[in-house]
This record gives sequence, C-alpha cells and structure tokens, in this order.
Amino acid sequence: MASAILQLRDISLSFKGIKVLSDLSFDVARGEICALIGPNGAGKSSLLNIVTGVYQADAGEVVFDGRRFERITSLAAARRGIGRTFQHNALFDRLTVLDNVLAGLSRHSRTNLLEHAFGLPRERHEEREFRRRAEETIEILDLTAYRDAVVSTLPYGVQKHVDLARALVGRPALLLLDEPMAGMNHDEKRRMARRIADVNRSLGTTVVLIEHDIGVVMDLSDHVVVLDYGRKVGDGDPDEVRRNPDVIAAYLGAVHEGVA
Repeated sequence: MASAILQLRDISLSFKGIKVLSDLSFDVARGEICALIGPNGAGKSSLLNIVTGVYQADAGEVVFDGRRFERITSLAAARRGIGRTFQHNALFDRLTVLDNVLAGLSRHSRTNLLEHAFGLPRERHEEREFRRRAEETIEILDLTAYRDAVVSTLPYGVQKHVDLARALVGRPALLLLDEPMAGMNHDEKRRMARRIADVNRSLGTTVVLIEHDIGVVMDLSDHVVVLDYGRKVGDGDPDEVRRNPDVIAAYLGAVHEGVA
C-alpha cells in the first residue's frame, strides 16, 4: 500500500459559533485520486482552505509529505508542493493563456527585486525555465491551439482547463481541485475527467478533488471521503462508499446552511 502524502488528524473549524468541521481525520495515499464529496455546506472547500493556509483550524493537525503543521501560509504551501484551484475561475481575463499559466509560477520565484529590475543572470535563467515549464504544461493539457488567445475570448470549458494548467505548472506533489467540472456539460466533464486522470498517471500527481457528479466520482476516483455537516460519514473505495447507508442518507438530505 502506498504511503500517505496527506494526513489529516482531528481537524475542527467553526465560524461565529457554527461548527464547519468536527474532529475530521483521513489519509490520502501518494499517487491516488481522492474525491471529497457531500452536500453543499458539508465543509469540503473549508477543508481545502485549511490545507492551503487560507484558514487556520481551531484544532487538529495536517501532515504533508511527512512534515506536520498546525498553520501554514498559502505561499509556503505552494512552495512545499501543494497546488490548488478554486470553485470559480480566478483567471486574468485580459491576459493570454500563456501569461495566465506563467502566473502560476509567481510563488515559486527565488529572485529578488534587484535581480528582476536589472535582468541579472539568475533572473534570466529563472524566466527561461518558467517559460519552458509553462509551454510544457500547455502542451500536456492540449491547450497549444489557445496559447496566445486572450482568456476572456475562450469557451468556459477551455478556461477551466487553463485554470488547471495554472495550478499544475508548479508541478505540485498534491493537487487540490475545488469543483473543477462545475458548470460543465456532459462532454466537457468527460474531457476534464480524462485530463485529470492523465495528469495523475503521467506525472504521478496526487489529486484531491471536490465534485458533485457522483458518476464522475465513481469512475475517476481510487478513494472517496464523504462529509455531512462537517463530519466524515464515509471513507473507502468507490464500491464501499456506494454501499454505505450513511452516505445514502447524507445525499437524501441535499443542501445545508453554512460554509461550503
């Protein structure tokens, strides 16, 4: 069995007295695709925000790649090898696909202001390397035809692939995808699912994704974790989760009030 790249231990989070996550624990094995599912308001996005330093948990710990932390900044998370997309595209609409993908490397820059201002050798080397990685990522995600297109002119499904490319360009060991298929039609979802599977297989990237389409989840994932009202009610392979009565009950509920 593969070792765990991510371990969550007794994670709790609340906002203004409302419990968002309660004593949540599970592991994500290195190299797997893990789906995080549950009704709206179950705490899924909040959990990703803790792992990436957007939120700080009230209690519990995160262990990533063998290193424990209770609090991490978004910059440190990116540099340690955690990539992230959000529910809604946060692309630069007036920039090209290439420039948007290059923006995904901004947190990985090691040059200082002086080196950048005067174009010193280390800055020029880094710029060449960043461009090479961006071009490579565009090719991996089959975006070459859109390389120089302004993002705002592209179809929604293509924009979601650009968002994925921007998260992937830093070659994270762990890629967190917050509803990467939201708003897509059936064919667009199939293409995105295929890209995620390709990235997982060809680059060895561990993926944790939030997704509401259960058909997609069951076909794509190795491991499924189910949340309901911030509690874990299911944890196992897709077949185990599909048969779990607590999971069935959670999905008979629908939408909860509170934080996603």
